Amino acid sequence: MLRRIAELYIDGFKNMRVGRELWLLIGFKLLILFGVMKLFFFPDVLKTKFCTDDQRSAYVLKHLTKE
Repeated sequence: MLRRIAELYIDGFKNMRVGRELWLLIGFKLLILFGVMKLFFFPDVLKTKFCTDDQRSAYVLKHLTKE
């Protein structure tokens, strides 16, 4: 059953013309979207604020056990 499902999708993608370009466009847009979000909204706090592993581990432990 899984093989038939896989063959259905593989055959469908082989016979696509416009769909391939649309999937490439969707993938490119997602890559840009998540790349921008990572850069601007999720900074690497541990790499910028602390210089030693002990300081990083203390920071993580403090925020994990915060009540």
